[in-house]
Amino acid sequence: MNHRERVLNAIQQKEVDRVPYDFWAEEPALERLFSFYGTRDLDFILEKFNVDIRHVEAIMPTEKNNGKYIQNFWGERYIYQKTKWGKMREDIPGALSNAKKLSDLENFDWPDPDDFDYSKLKSTCSKYDDYAIMYGFADIWQRPCLIRGMENALMDLYVNPEWVHFLGRKFTDFYIQDYRNAFHESGGRIDIFLIISDLGSQNGLLISLEIFDQFIAPYLKELVDSIHELGAYAMYHSCGSIFPFIERLIDIGIDILDPIQPVNSDMSPENLKEKFSQRITFHGGIDVQTLLAHGTPEEVKKGIEHYLNVFGNNGGYICSPSHLFQLDIPPENIEAFYETVGASISK
Repeated sequence: MNHRERVLNAIQQKEVDRVPYDFWAEEPALERLFSFYGTRDLDFILEKFNVDIRHVEAIMPTEKNNGKYIQNFWGERYIYQKTKWGKMREDIPGALSNAKKLSDLENFDWPDPDDFDYSKLKSTCSKYDDYAIMYGFADIWQRPCLIRGMENALMDLYVNPEWVHFLGRKFTDFYIQDYRNAFHESGGRIDIFLIISDLGSQNGLLISLEIFDQFIAPYLKELVDSIHELGAYAMYHSCGSIFPFIERLIDIGIDILDPIQPVNSDMSPENLKEKFSQRITFHGGIDVQTLLAHGTPEEVKKGIEHYLNVFGNNGGYICSPSHLFQLDIPPENIEAFYETVGASISK
């Protein structure tokens, strides 16, 4: 079973020879890992860890620095905080945070998928022929919140609902076209498309189920349906305690849920396995806040073995950290992560 077959079997709830696993890291965490191994070759790291998934992207418009902040093509604004291992992004209210009327949103210089350069996707994907390939960073809720500023965005749900729908339509249309472009330019080689919009906090929901149903679910379903029309799978990322949303995400057609952050008993692997086995594939789970950041390599090994034992080798699970690897995670613990999951050969 090669890497791609292993991932696709897991998504299809079929038996695998071992649990497949993924890799993604914040830039400073990756720099720290490069220093640890004495290389800047990401492919070397991924091959060393025997990772099953490769992430690919189109080339996006460059961000602009006005001196006080950075602004990207969407109008998100942020500053970079310096760390020992590189820069970390810190978001501030975006380009539409001071909008006074709907026409301010309508007249904004919105990006077009044609601003992306997809020309290298096919050659990149061909390099990873034996691997499952994931593309994208679509966001139809959280990114509009960044552009408006979170406080404004939450108020808009009640004060300016037409603004929320305008942004939902704008972002959905963009990413439907982006994903179609990427799929065709890759020669149909992309297996998984990623959608990101946080719905939960450490302690509960960021928004109600009713708000989700009204303002997010219709657009999310359009995007998921368009991914399925391409013959690919949809992975949805939301941090936090989102157990009440999982049934809705399944109904919408989400194939893979990430990062199953273990913040309470509802989000435990045992509960997720019991409630949703064979209905959705889980991706993530290995705690970045305590276990990976502060545990010993032996404790990391035991934590991963627990998830592998709960989910088993009958599909439905892709092992990964409960967020991107962070700067405070020692390289020794990342190494222990992959040594453990890589040894999980089905007996």
